[in-house]
Formats: sequence, C-alpha cells, structure tokens
Amino acid sequence: MEAFVRITEVWKTRGRNVVLKGVDMEAGKGQVVCLLGPSGAGKSTLLRCINALESCDKGIIHVDGVAIGAEEKGGAWYRMGERALSAQRAEIGMVFQNFNLFPHMTVLRNITDAPMRVRGETRAVAEAHARELLARVGLSEKEGAYPKQLSGGQQQRIAIARALAMRPKLMLFDEPTSALDPHLVGEVLEVIRGLAASGMTMIIVTHEVQFAREIADRVAVMVDGVIAEYGPPGEVLARPNDPRVRSFLSRALREPEMQP
Repeated sequence: MEAFVRITEVWKTRGRNVVLKGVDMEAGKGQVVCLLGPSGAGKSTLLRCINALESCDKGIIHVDGVAIGAEEKGGAWYRMGERALSAQRAEIGMVFQNFNLFPHMTVLRNITDAPMRVRGETRAVAEAHARELLARVGLSEKEGAYPKQLSGGQQQRIAIARALAMRPKLMLFDEPTSALDPHLVGEVLEVIRGLAASGMTMIIVTHEVQFAREIADRVAVMVDGVIAEYGPPGEVLARPNDPRVRSFLSRALREPEMQP
C-alpha cells in the first residue's frame, strides 16, 4: 500500500535530550497505526511533529504527498511561515490527553468555531455538520451544554467531534483515554472504533495494548526515541524481536517477560 503518511529520518532535540533519533514510519490511507511505548520514548513528540506543532531538527514528514511544516528552496528545507503552517494543521485533526474545550462556549459552539473562522463555513453549514458529528459520538442532547456540565468521557467525545468538524484527512490521538476514569474509557474507544470502521486514517498514541491489538492495522513500539518494532499487531505484540519491546510489553500486559 502506498504511504499516506511517510516519516523519514526525523530527529528532534530538546536541550541536551535527543527525543527522536532518526524515526522512520509509514501509514497507508485508511490505516490505523497504534503507537506504543514507555513514557519518555518520544511518542507524543512524534505526533506533534506530524501536526507541525513542533518542528523537526532533521528529516521530513509527508502527509498525502505534502511536506509538513517545511518547504524546499534551493535544495534545502526551511520551516514554513505561520499562515502556511495553520493551513496544513487544518487538514490534520488532533485530540489530546486533556480535552482543551473552551469553557465559556457551549458544546455546539466549541465544534463550530474553527470551521467558521478557519474554513469560512457559514453558521448554518457548520451547525448542521456539528449536529451530525454529535449524533456520531452519541451526544446529540448535549449541544447546549457547557464543558463543566459534562463527564470526562463526554468532553473527550466532544473534543473528537470538534477535530472532525474540520473535515481532516488524518486524525492523531495522543493518549485520548489517559485522563479518564477507568469506567469512562470504553465510550471514547468505541467512538475511535467507529472512525476506524469508516476508513479514517489515524495514528493513535495509546497505553491500551489490547485496544491496539484489536483496532490497529500496524503497531509501532517506540523505545528511547526510535521505533524498535513495526508491523501487524499479531506479530509485534505476540512475537517481538527487540528485547526492549519484550520488556515493555511484559510490564504493560502484567505478564511474565516474553522470551525470544
């Protein structure tokens, strides 16, 4: 399958800490890639680079054939201006650990604000689409509510609807269930399952190994700034070759450490 997302030799340093060390990864159109790994492995940083929220020190990221966050001039790559970056980010939806909803806006306005401001949609078009998305995430009755009136799971489902309102070509999820109480996790994962079934291309940073096994077309396990294993979940999660990955999965699954 031709790569819809192509990450090539991406490096990222913060101070003396090298966060990403020549990361290579691909995702096909309509595929779901789950990104696993211990804390500090570089997963969230990689996601932020894909969305141009952070710039790569070296390397390049392409989404749908377009270089993200950089443009080539005279054989060298340069970071884009903010207006061009904003236009690219509008094509890539991102859902964070914390919901980041505007507390002073109703649910409906949270969802319609960006499409109206950034895409220039009329209020009627934006609200009609927002109501379709609210039905999709099972919260049609909450359009007039404010974020403080919602549970954590409901807020995260609204955050997903808000990202989808921009009609993105790619969705990124940065541990979307990590801030939720355990009994609320399932309702958010069910929405993501529905997106996967619809053919949305997604890259999901998650600590839910069983969910990754179920939903992913490909699993990538990051360790110490590199992708140590990448492939079908049935292979990576059941028969990892890298000892660091075996160690991580044994802890994540609370099972005795896997043997080669």
